[in-house]
Formats: sequence, structure tokens, C-alpha cells
Amino acid sequence: MAFDLVINKGTFIWVSSCNSKPQLGSHSGFIGNLRYELVHNHKCSSLSVLAQRATIHVQDDNPLVHNDNKGFHKDINMLPKPLTSIDVSSSESDGSKVRVAYQGLPGAYSEDAALKAYPKCETVPCDEFEAAFKAVELWLVDKAVLPIENSVGGSIHRNYDLLLRHRLHIVGEVQLHVNHCLLGLPGVTKEELKSVVSHPQALAQCEMVLNELGVDKIGEQDTAVAAKAVAINRVRHTGAIASSRAAQIYGLNILAERIQDDDDNVTRFLVLAREPIIPGTDRPYKTSIVFSIEEGPGVLFKALSVFSMRNINLLKIESRPLKQRPLRVVDDSNEGSAKYFDYLFYIDFEASMAEPRAQNALGQLQEFARFLRVLGCYPMDTVV
Repeated sequence: MAFDLVINKGTFIWVSSCNSKPQLGSHSGFIGNLRYELVHNHKCSSLSVLAQRATIHVQDDNPLVHNDNKGFHKDINMLPKPLTSIDVSSSESDGSKVRVAYQGLPGAYSEDAALKAYPKCETVPCDEFEAAFKAVELWLVDKAVLPIENSVGGSIHRNYDLLLRHRLHIVGEVQLHVNHCLLGLPGVTKEELKSVVSHPQALAQCEMVLNELGVDKIGEQDTAVAAKAVAINRVRHTGAIASSRAAQIYGLNILAERIQDDDDNVTRFLVLAREPIIPGTDRPYKTSIVFSIEEGPGVLFKALSVFSMRNINLLKIESRPLKQRPLRVVDDSNEGSAKYFDYLFYIDFEASMAEPRAQNALGQLQEFARFLRVLGCYPMDTVV
């Protein structure tokens, strides 16, 4: 049973909606129809492969991984393969663990964030952000943990767009302190390195150390992917920037720790689920919304004033062009025309939807907002 926050003329109520897990053979569930059809046509081979990919456990005590940094993974190819956006097989779960999707490979910072949110969870890697969204929607996993902003690199705009495209709810956040490590093959010193591979943002955040070493910088799609590439290719003079867990997983040595230029490098992650949590007032809560307004003088000021007049602290404001109406041409009294973008505004504010002041603020905002949606109300993560 799912609960949706309904905004109706300033009144906020939680109502239930049918969002139960689809049964096999049921005409109401896409997964059920697909599996029913595959079974009756004796085409189970591809489904079993997908099921294996979706149910491999990722644990720190994996017998295939040596605990010491000098140990090397016996078969890196046996690590969990990332889910793709077309993987639609579901898996059975005994409920003893929360399955959490993240983008990247084992050892990625996103996996660290998932383990911080749910220390005993089973992490499920996905090859892209949208695959993690779909994994939750298709009941492959229970939650998804995805980055939304970094204190140095800024916002991850792709995930802002995906929040609007999918009907998942924000149920938590994770503040993760990023510790970039310089990794290399066993027996290699950092002075021997001639090139370093990592995610472009990680390379940029460690520019001072890399310039001192005089190495070539090679971009990769993910820090864990970079660590895996170094371990597989076995090129002695190539290193990687990744997490300490990536070093342990892929059998690499940590040549240097905390090599980032800014020590206060923090990434904020969102925890997404199919159902929202019921907000409370027992701890600090944060509410995330998205809305659009008509173009006009002072309209945005009026929208933001509904929070200030109720002493509600705004934590973040992010604007994104509205893709359905990317550009508007407005006639002007002068010659030619003025061109405007229509925008969506994403706002995080420090209040719980259980508080009347938050309900009244959104009720007033709805009076002149063309579109308003509550993305989630969730406890704030105050421990970095």
C-alpha cells in the first residue's frame, strides 16, 4: 500500500493508493506478464541470467576478496554486474536485508553512501542513474541512493530531471565526506606513476597533487571503474583515484590518502523509495518540492515570501529549464522580441510537512503556482 501527498486547496492529506507488488501472471503488472510469457514459451535462459545479476550479494566479507590491500581479487568478473535500464527480472528476497541500488561499480562512493544509510544492506550496482530509478520501480530493490550535489562540483542536474520523470519519493539523505585516495598496483610507488585515471570531477578535485606528480590525467566514467581498470590492465605506471574500499575490493595499494584540494569535500545523496514516509516533528526534517510559476514582475519573490513570512529556512534553490516549453517569445514594445525560458524551481526547506506552517506555506504557494509537487519530506542527515 502506497501513500501520496495530495495538495487540495491548501489542505494536505496522505491517501493510500494501489501500489502493491505485481503477481505472476497478473494483467496489472508488467513484470508479471513478462515472466508468465517467458515461462510458457520456454525462454527462461535470459531471465535466469538477469536474475543472477540482480541477486548477487555484495558484502565486505566476500570470500573472493582479500582483506589486505595487497590481496588481489581472484576473479573480478564475478563481482556484481551493474543493472541496466532494460533489466526487468525480479528476485525473491527473504526480507532479512534491504536491497539498495546505486550507480557505479562496487567500491564507488555511491556504495559508501548506501552503506552509511543502511549498514547491513545488500548493495546492487547499476550502470546509470536511470537504471537505479527503474530498479526501485520494478521491485528489483527496495531503495536507491543517488548523488544530488557536491560541495565542490555543484549539482548533479541529471538526477534533478529524473526526480521529475519518475514517481519515487525522497525518504532520506546522506552527507558523505569524500576521501580521494591515490591507488596503484602492489609494489608501485606514487613517484613511478606516469598517468592517473578517474572520474573527471575526481581528477579536477585532486589537481594540485596530480600536477606535483606530473602525471597525465585520463577520464573514466566512475572512480570504481578506474580502479577496476588499473587492476585488470596491470599497467605498472598507471594509477587511479578512488575510495579506500575500491582499493580493498580490487587488490590495489593506497599510495596516498586525502589528496583532494579541498578537505571539506562533501557529497549529498538522496534516498529514494516507492512509498513516502509519514513525516514527524521528533527531529529536524527537510522537505523538497518542485514548482513552476507564471512569468511576471515579482512572481518569484512572492513565491519565496510564503516561506520567509512563516520563518521557514530555505536550504537550497535550484532552477532547471522546463523541457516541455524550453523557450517562450514575448512581444515587446521595442522592435524585435524578448525571449524567456520557462523554469522549474527545486527548493529544499527546513520544516516537516507535519507542521502547520509548512502546510500553510505550500497552500499559499499553490495559489499562484502553475505546477507544484512535493518530492519528499525526510529526516535531515546532520552527521558528515
